[in-house]
Amino acid sequence: MNLYAIKAIYAFEMARTGRTLMQSILSPVISTSLYFIVFGAAIGSRIETIGGVSYGAFIVPGLIMLMLLTQSISNASFGIYFPKFTGTIYELHSAPVSFIEVVISYVGAAATKSVIIGLIILATAAFFTPLRIEHPLLMVLFLLLTAVTFSLFGFIIGIWADNFEKLQVIPLLVVTPLTFLGGAFYSIDMLPEFWRNLSLANPVVYLISGFRYSFYGAGDVHILVSLGMVAAFLAACLFTVWLIFRTGWRLKT
Repeated sequence: MNLYAIKAIYAFEMARTGRTLMQSILSPVISTSLYFIVFGAAIGSRIETIGGVSYGAFIVPGLIMLMLLTQSISNASFGIYFPKFTGTIYELHSAPVSFIEVVISYVGAAATKSVIIGLIILATAAFFTPLRIEHPLLMVLFLLLTAVTFSLFGFIIGIWADNFEKLQVIPLLVVTPLTFLGGAFYSIDMLPEFWRNLSLANPVVYLISGFRYSFYGAGDVHILVSLGMVAAFLAACLFTVWLIFRTGWRLKT
């Protein structure tokens, strides 16, 4: 394991966050604050509690998960796409660096930035509503697993994309709508039976439900099912990344 190479790539990616502080850190925090203001005023005044939890506190896990998913994908996809765009990806090919070390570096940096943003948003939410975390270790586990999994997913998107527009297609047109429809701002138990059963086909439901369970001890689906879904998606992403480097797809052309 070439630890020096991992450290060098990881440090370079983390340094980029400092150069784009407004986009990387402040923008998600401001967006989250606006969500609290808008949803708290428009919906919170009409829905006092959900499952014994105030509406403002109820939407916190969903907001964190929304930002975590989008930021993990964006950070990882741009991180690997930019070397392709500039042509420096060929330096990685010629360097004594294995694909495992490349993935650890880029995905690790993207996941680190996403976790930092998630924790900042959590701290920001505490200014708007009182919070409680019943299972802090489980919360950290979900935070890390989700950040790593969707950073891997973003890494795959970055390799697949051949222009900057494609980097935003899946986060904007797929992930964000699935998050809004995945119980980020409501419980799927509030839906009619048909729509509730249909919602269970949405993989983001399991992420939000498991993350919300770590806060309040209750979720829309069983916690073990949520963990199983995260583990399955992580395994699928790992296999896909291995297959990409095995075949050289979109890397050698």
